[in-house]
Amino acid sequence: MSAVLDRRAALLPGRFEFLMGLYAENYHRLTRLFAPQKLAVGDYVSDVDDGLPVHLVVQECHPYTLELELTYGFVDTQTGLRAPSAQLRVYNDAHVAEALHCHPGRHLWQVLGPFPPAHTVFQHRLQMNGFLARWLEYLAEQGHSASTLAPAIK
Repeated sequence: MSAVLDRRAALLPGRFEFLMGLYAENYHRLTRLFAPQKLAVGDYVSDVDDGLPVHLVVQECHPYTLELELTYGFVDTQTGLRAPSAQLRVYNDAHVAEALHCHPGRHLWQVLGPFPPAHTVFQHRLQMNGFLARWLEYLAEQGHSASTLAPAIK
């Protein structure tokens, strides 16, 4: 009986493998949707006439990584920042995209505290990147794409 259970456990991905798979899915969704690796540093807007323009800010471009912010075009009255907002890091060489945080102006340590347990950090990363996967899928369903993306007018 234990041999059957051992083989079954080998077939199921671990939580870390699941998270890395989610990062890879997010990379492919993001690159199919907006092709950010082809964009220069700057603020871009995708408007599909649904009343919710999407902003993609390419903050930094490096040979293998991109720093991005993905948000809607309306401002949160409490923070004065656009919301919802996701800070993303794209690793072009590894083909993964990670949501670093989804709280405007806040870093992970500000959300979880100075020394959170590893399980708490892992669960938070899973939630953020699961949210990103659903958001990117929703944006694609609404018709957002690289062809609807244009430089923001300042």
